[in-house]
Parts: sequence; structure tokens; C-alpha cells
Amino acid sequence: METSAFAFPSDLADEGVDAVLGNLQDRAGVDGITPAFAYHAARDVFPHNPKRKVVLHDRGALLYPPDRRLYDGLRIEPHVDEAALEHDVLAETCRAAEARGLAVRAWTVFLHADRPGEHLDCVTQNAFGDLYPADLCPANPDVRAYVRALVADISRYDVQAIVAESLHYHGLEHGYHHERYFTELGSRGRYLLGLCFCEQCLARAARAGVDAAAVRAAVRGELERVFDDTSAVTGGELELDQLTDLVPYLDVRAETVTTLAGEAAETAAAAGKRLVFMDLSGAVKGYATGRPTGGPVAEVAWRFGIDLAALEHVCPEVEVLGYAADVERLRLDLETYGDILDGRPFSVALRPSPPDCETADNLAAKLGLARELGAARVDFYHYGLARLEALDWIRAAVEAS
Repeated sequence: METSAFAFPSDLADEGVDAVLGNLQDRAGVDGITPAFAYHAARDVFPHNPKRKVVLHDRGALLYPPDRRLYDGLRIEPHVDEAALEHDVLAETCRAAEARGLAVRAWTVFLHADRPGEHLDCVTQNAFGDLYPADLCPANPDVRAYVRALVADISRYDVQAIVAESLHYHGLEHGYHHERYFTELGSRGRYLLGLCFCEQCLARAARAGVDAAAVRAAVRGELERVFDDTSAVTGGELELDQLTDLVPYLDVRAETVTTLAGEAAETAAAAGKRLVFMDLSGAVKGYATGRPTGGPVAEVAWRFGIDLAALEHVCPEVEVLGYAADVERLRLDLETYGDILDGRPFSVALRPSPPDCETADNLAAKLGLARELGAARVDFYHYGLARLEALDWIRAAVEAS
């Protein structure tokens, strides 16, 4: 089983490429690094960064200098972080990692773009016509062309794989800054308010024989009742069988994501790279507390247009997020993924720090579980965001498993 750690280019630039790779290889004992090549807006605290403790990225951006020729004629062009234009630390990292015998995988955020004011006809749109400018819509042809170009662009680097985050629809609550939900919406209301009804989604549904306009009208009507009357709010975990009237529309969403993932995987394969599709469901349930509840996390993937069973036929690997403090809860989640993927390779992201891990033994048990269940790789999240003692926990876990 391979091991790696997520990192940001800012970690590599501020601490030094050799220092970070040395920490990962010699102290943590992992055999790879998964640095971000494209990322969304964020404000992060970095406990061991020698230059900056709090870093703000107010827009999504590419974190490397792109080959702009690959985007010629496309409506969506890359927005590049200024630091990447001054120094390509990711190219330096690839060279240094190869010299050390470390694998490099390109962690890439695709559709959670966080580029407000740009390409508003390409972003998701709710049933009322309100735009969600943080998220590009996977049904949009211009977005799909941009995804293919981005995969080809990153494939120029000496990386073993492209770890594709955000290659699907998103829900209402997806970390946009200063989100406020003072009105109780319930699980169903939140889901319905996150559904996309942009022109391209409606057109794809219509081509599949779905009366998309009627679906949109029904969703809008139900949400109006939720806004007006608390008795219309439904609680509990949302299940797909509670949305039987929407299933044809949701099937089209799933086909949209599956075919986009397939296009990205084909582009990567043509360049000799491997595309790894990341399912964010584990973060939806466990990101904040590390204590997911309800059914296995794989059973909520449909909410984002992710059809895991279909993905296994178009992507060589799926990465899942094991954001759970309890080892037996993690077993439930990973075993469910294994059953759905039917033996296809999957990798697991673990957090070697609170809220998921309070002790080195807890992390070791999870790493052993991942090995037992046949995970191809474990990625640790995240080098720059965790204390350096997490590296010692990782090494102890790697050696114990």
C-alpha cells in the first residue's frame, strides 16, 4: 500500500522543497507527496510555516504557470496565482521528488473555482435563477472543455496521477465565505436549493426525455412552502427514495458527472497519466467533527451527481475521505465503498490530527484497516495544516501496519 501526504505549494516555497520532502520521507516515512496544482479560495492557519501563520487566498487559482496555448479558443481561461508566475515550485518539487524516489500526484480542484464575476453563464443556478458563482457547472460545454485542457496542462508535469477534487456538482453548503442560513430549511430543503437548473442542465435533461421545466417548477414550489411554513420542513437524513419524483432528473445529473470524469480520464491516459476521482462525501459527513452519523458516507454520493458504480468503468481509481474518529465507523464506510466499487482500486485520505485522531494508536489502527481492506494508497491530509508531531504519528502508523 502506497502512502503520501497532501501539501500546498506555499508549504514547499516557505519551508523549502528539500525540507518538506525530507520531513515526509525521513520523518513521516511516506513514499509520495500530493501537492495542490489548482485550488479554491481559502484562509488557512499553518502552525509550522516559518514565514506565514495565516494565509488568505481570495480567489481560486492555478498554482503553477500554465501552457496557455492549451486554452486557446476556450471561453474559460486559467487564473494563475502570482507566486506561481515568479517561481514554479511544483516543477522543482517534481525534480527533487524524482531524485529521492518519491512519487508525485497532482491534487487538482476543478469546478469549485471561486472566481466571482467571471463566466457567470457557466456556473450553477438554483430553481429560482440565483447564481452560485463559486461553482462551475459540469453540464456546461465550456466548463467541460476547460476541464480537459486543465488535465492536459497538468499532465505536462512529471506526476504519476491527477487527483481530481470537485469534478461533480456541489450542494448548497460548500464553504462559500460568510454563508448564513438563519431560516430552517431541513435536509430536503437544503438539497433542493442546491440543485442546478442552469440552461445546460435543463437542456441535457430535455434531451434525455425529462420534463426539466416541470421539475424546476415543482422544486421551486416546494421551496416556497419551506420558506413560508416551518411545518413544511423535513428533518433527518435525506435518502434517495424520498425523491422518487426527481429521480429521472437526478439520473441525468449522474450521467453528466460520469461522462465528464470519463473525458478527464481519457485526456489523462492519452498523456500517460492516471486520473483519480475524489468523492467528497466523507467530508460532507465528517469534516467538521470527525464523527459522521447515519448511513455509510458512500450512500450520500448521489447528492452530488456521483454514481460510484458507473465511475468504476470510466476512472482507474476513486479516492474516498475517511474523516472519522472511530475506527469501526471508518470500517463501515470503507467496506461499503469496497462493495460498491466491486474490487476496483480505491485510495483513502486520512487526517492524522484532531478531530479525527487524538493518538498515534488511533491513526495506526486506521492505516491497518485501510491495508486490510485493500486500499491502494493512503493520503494524509495535510502537511501544512497539521502540527509536525503528526509526521511522527504517520511514521509510527506506517511501521505498525
